[in-house]
Amino acid sequence: MLPFILRHDAPAEMAYASDCANRAAVVNGVVSAFLLTFAALFPIVNPIEGAPFFLAMTAHVSSAERRVLARNVAINGFALLLGSMVIGPYLLEVFGLQLPVVRIAGGLVVAALGWKLLTQEQWSDHGDSADPRPSRNIGSFYPLTMPMTVGPGSMSVAITIGSRKPAGMPPMWQLAEHGSGALLGLLAIGLSIYLAYRFAENIGRLLGETGLEVLVRLSAFILMCIGIEIIWNGLSALAGLHTPVP
Repeated sequence: MLPFILRHDAPAEMAYASDCANRAAVVNGVVSAFLLTFAALFPIVNPIEGAPFFLAMTAHVSSAERRVLARNVAINGFALLLGSMVIGPYLLEVFGLQLPVVRIAGGLVVAALGWKLLTQEQWSDHGDSADPRPSRNIGSFYPLTMPMTVGPGSMSVAITIGSRKPAGMPPMWQLAEHGSGALLGLLAIGLSIYLAYRFAENIGRLLGETGLEVLVRLSAFILMCIGIEIIWNGLSALAGLHTPVP
């Protein structure tokens, strides 16, 4: 009787193992998309480095108004990056650019930005537009969101991440898997912007110049690795497109 029971339960056990493997693969895909999005965008957005500029530009407002501005900048930055990631690759397709070419160009941009962060004395996507002088006409979108927080570098990275999708319309499960991971990554970026700007004064005292330097250099190396990986994927896809079919 025991061998019969074992043989009877074997298909159920195999189905359960297959279901667990499928769930693990989905979780791994979501986590990979999340880590790629967050690790690629965080060094460029770099809200921790932008926090002192935010504090200086909002020195004339009250603490309650500064909290509202921090929330609005986080929402605006999230929306701007999401629009770049979702709409940007399709706009490039409208202009007749192949996605592998976009990936190669975007990967070069990502790697170059990481190299700048790694080698230059002071560089970030905040640029010289982050004027620390207070202004009575400060706005939550301009200049606090763009270009101080989300600039051209951040938007180009978001477009590059969006161009990693397969050509045409991918399967719904794949779209949901990668889309949810990327969305969580953008939400994490928006949350980091809010927390950094909300507690700008505390972060400046906590990290100091040395801690900020270490964080930027480490993030820059990760960014370079991501850029090279994107370039390799683009080259592989481009080689596959132009390989003659026997």
